[in-house]
Amino acid sequence: MSRSRNIDWGFPRWRAYGASERAPETQRKCDRTGCDRPGDCPAPKAPNRPDRWYFCVEHAADYNRGWNYFDALSAEDTAARQAQEEAGARGYQRAKHWDWGEGDGSRSRAELDALRLFDLPPDANEGDVKAAHRRLVKENHPDMCPNDPAATARFQAAQAAYEVLRAGAQRRAERTAN
Repeated sequence: MSRSRNIDWGFPRWRAYGASERAPETQRKCDRTGCDRPGDCPAPKAPNRPDRWYFCVEHAADYNRGWNYFDALSAEDTAARQAQEEAGARGYQRAKHWDWGEGDGSRSRAELDALRLFDLPPDANEGDVKAAHRRLVKENHPDMCPNDPAATARFQAAQAAYEVLRAGAQRRAERTAN
């Protein structure tokens, strides 16, 4: 039994790649009379119908320029839809997660935690921070409260919180200067 050898093995291939398997695809032409460009932009022929025109980009823009959504609606439906659009029922609204934060949004979470340690509001100014830091440090200084590890821990927390707030204030000042 003799075998015939396939001529497609190895390199170079002795016949064209896939020429015999596939025929060239026909390209859809623009549906505008006299246009020879490809029609790859579908446009509805009528509202709520599956029939489509296929235009080139230029003719699709021209078609859409004359399209009016409200032509297919009755006068009452048009008025109701316009009122609904103006009321914002279908409009975009601000994302809810932006409302979770405190203050004006210029302070980081660490800064807000530091302000909470000093019992200050999120929009406290630098003078209030300095006064609250001085008060808390005086109350919990290791020289004022010897042999009290809780006071020492509060003192260290107050120092760290003040450093966080001071660094944040410096960053904001640099940003406004630039």
